[in-house]
Amino acid sequence: MMTKWDINVIVEEYADTITRICYSYGKNYDDTQDIMQNVFLKLMRANPEFDSKEHEKAWIIRVTINECKDFLKNIFRRHTSLEEAQEIPIEEKEDLSYIREAVLKLPDKYKSVIYLFYYEGYTAVEIAGILHKKENTVYTWMNRARQMLKDMVGGDVE
Repeated sequence: MMTKWDINVIVEEYADTITRICYSYGKNYDDTQDIMQNVFLKLMRANPEFDSKEHEKAWIIRVTINECKDFLKNIFRRHTSLEEAQEIPIEEKEDLSYIREAVLKLPDKYKSVIYLFYYEGYTAVEIAGILHKKENTVYTWMNRARQMLKDMVGGDVE
């Protein structure tokens, strides 16, 4: 059993992850900040005990995804301009913004698996647990997302 978490450490550690997840759902900066606040409030209210850092991270990601979906349900239509999406700082060694733009265009279920696999480093089995889906469903979504990305940007996406 892990020791009790500290909210300041959690905020410092996961703010960037939450921001990126929210942007993958097409939010603007202000919406992202609101959702981030809700995630941290839920954490403080639920006061969960985590078995490991992986459990902690999975909980944060799952709650963030749920908050994003809830937010989208509560508005009629919301569009984020590509200019707003470009404002999010992402450390890249080369210009891969065209791939980021293509990922942002994917349907939500495909965005989620691509984000969790490539950006957060989760395996398909772990993603299945986080998203409460079957492992084969995750593999199917990843293959479809890769094909869509390949069609959008050309070349290999692996």
